[in-house]
Amino acid sequence: MTEPAKTEKPWAAINSGVIRAPIGTEHLGHAVIDPSGAFEAGSYASFTLTYTAGTFGIDDSGSLRVCFRFASDQSSPQFDDPKAANYCTVEASNGAVLQVRFDPKGNVRPWDRTIWIKVVKGYLQEGDHITIRFGVTDHGGPGMRLQTFCEKNFEFRVLVDPIATFNFQTLPVQPSISIVPGAPERFAAVLPTLKRPGERFTLKVRGEDKWDNPSNRCNAVFTVEAEGRIEGLPQTLTLGEGPYAFEIGDLVSPEPGKVAITLKDERGNVVARSNPLIIEDRPLMHFWGDMHGQSGETIGTGSAEEYFAFARDRAFVDACGHQGNDFQITDAFWEELNAITARFDAPGEFVAMPGYEWSGNTALGGDRNVFFPEEGRIIRRSSKALIEGGADTDCVTAGALFESLARNGEFDVVCYAHCGGRYADIALAHDGRFEKSVEVHSSWGTFEWLLQDALRLGYRVGVVANSDGHKGRPGASYPGAGKFGAIGGLTCFLTPELSREALLDAMRKRHHYGTSGGHSGRMAIDLAIGFDRPATLYHDDPKLGPTEGIAARTAMMGDIIHLPEGGARLSVSIAARAPVLRVDLFNGLDHVETIRNYRQEDLGKRIRIRWEGAEYRGRFRQVVWDGKAMLSSNSIVSASPLNFFNHDKTVELTGPRDVRWKAQTTGNFGGVDLVLENETDGALAIETPLVSAEIPISEIGYDGVIFDKSGELPRFLSVTRLPDAGIAAEIAFTRELDIRPEGDNAWYLRVELEDGTCAWTSPVYLFRD
Repeated sequence: MTEPAKTEKPWAAINSGVIRAPIGTEHLGHAVIDPSGAFEAGSYASFTLTYTAGTFGIDDSGSLRVCFRFASDQSSPQFDDPKAANYCTVEASNGAVLQVRFDPKGNVRPWDRTIWIKVVKGYLQEGDHITIRFGVTDHGGPGMRLQTFCEKNFEFRVLVDPIATFNFQTLPVQPSISIVPGAPERFAAVLPTLKRPGERFTLKVRGEDKWDNPSNRCNAVFTVEAEGRIEGLPQTLTLGEGPYAFEIGDLVSPEPGKVAITLKDERGNVVARSNPLIIEDRPLMHFWGDMHGQSGETIGTGSAEEYFAFARDRAFVDACGHQGNDFQITDAFWEELNAITARFDAPGEFVAMPGYEWSGNTALGGDRNVFFPEEGRIIRRSSKALIEGGADTDCVTAGALFESLARNGEFDVVCYAHCGGRYADIALAHDGRFEKSVEVHSSWGTFEWLLQDALRLGYRVGVVANSDGHKGRPGASYPGAGKFGAIGGLTCFLTPELSREALLDAMRKRHHYGTSGGHSGRMAIDLAIGFDRPATLYHDDPKLGPTEGIAARTAMMGDIIHLPEGGARLSVSIAARAPVLRVDLFNGLDHVETIRNYRQEDLGKRIRIRWEGAEYRGRFRQVVWDGKAMLSSNSIVSASPLNFFNHDKTVELTGPRDVRWKAQTTGNFGGVDLVLENETDGALAIETPLVSAEIPISEIGYDGVIFDKSGELPRFLSVTRLPDAGIAAEIAFTRELDIRPEGDNAWYLRVELEDGTCAWTSPVYLFRD
């Protein structure tokens, strides 16, 4: 056994559930873990935690708690089945009778996943032990499954109530292990999205383990091939153990066009294909950011320093923001966080944006992201629920937050409305002078209803997507196991340079689009509207007060346009890593058209069963889609999962005519692709908790069949026929727009790729009156 390290920062030990400290910590006892050291993320292991009672022992009805972080997706302990996974035992060395239970909300956040051990008969005196065995394998069980993401210092946090006063105190030294990545099972290759001819660029590559952690255990040589003309590209790339990422720099493409890079193994198999890089001389470049997530100083994982380093060095994003819950940010941590963003911010290379999450209850306005152009600004908290003291600058409601910003003249601040645990009620509070966008996708799911709320209320907002991640992986925030079922999103900012000033300018002008992230998230989307008569373009909303407009004959996503008369023509081009399945065109709340990237005659033997939706807007929004499909008078050749990011959720072909799955959605979508033996024979029977139906195969066509089970929010299942292969990864089209004479015409796109990735553009707000 080894002695664990002490907590490094004073604020890292807050929120442990301590009311006050009636006992000196030296009298609380101590705990050790065996074995200690490093363990692979998502693996099964067994541990023995031994608590030795201190001066006061533990009195009759006193208790011990062993707590894990909210963010951890480690499997929950169980005490009933010795042959199953995660079996645990607890015993006292002196024979005292213990009552044991697991409560996922048994302690103060973020240490809320709790094993609660109560002395119900007898007592412990100094030197007596309580021994907890995690993942007991004596009876054939595999052990306990560790969390699926990496953490240098994973604590088994021990709290004790020795005098039976229900006042739990944290041990001064905590037992801990290190959770590290496994060997790589896949590889990601990332290029910039837009460069001018002759500009230098870099290919960045990482290996990812089973649970999508960047791996430092790579050992491979790949052949490097260019699609399009790229100068300076070597023939091979060698990946060795130790680094978490690899680069090929000083690349150039001298001609306009589109390029990409493919990596192949020694057998010629493609192991990674980059996103497309557009080579074109444009005034606005494309920069990618994940502006919303948390580190371990609040409810996330790891330190804030590690958080920004991951975003820059392993996720390969251009910009990142830290958005800790305000009611967990002490004055000391706010000062430290400002120092960290100042250190990491490097114009032209990486933007670290200062800010925080205003985390008020939904009844008071709900969650808002707050971004500052510089360090040293005032943090206006929604409450001090988990801290003591701190500057008296609280704004209890979202309305009060906006009023305070205005009163202080801080019109350079940008806010987003979003949905995490609490959701933003933008009908209750919204101020377009600050709140420029709504977040439609994150690790928590997809929230198009938030944009629809804004359009219904007449607000002119942009669209962003971020991770809101808690697993220490900003910019590459995969869900792992547990309640998160979506990849964290990314936002592409259209701006002439990479700097805080430029990004905040793009935020204020809504010049950006959001994607559902992942390897295919970095698609290039261009949307422009041209006018045959003079128009006036506004960046600030003229409904909010006097603002200056400029003459314009074209507009881009996010612009506000006054077009008294004349027509408008939409031009769209999209280039992606995966095939572009469909593009949906909206005018505000109206769905105008679906543009598919294939024709009726291209349809084949592939049937897509797709489910989507959320139960309601609050925390417990998950919709369970566990189900099966059965085929009659035909056979299933293969069954492929769609958006099954959580390895606890599975698709299994149980026979030539049967497939079963375990799935859930939180506003996002998933599904399964079935390739059939015959295009038209037989019928498909589907059973899920919400939908039970039987459909003749011959009736599944181009438009598909939809079963709508919407409640407070949309919930539906669709069955569609797709081409077997050959859908293009790019699309371009134009449309003459039908402009309503009254109110806003809010034109925007939703893009869906074949692999399940989505994107949403900020609307162009076009009005006549």
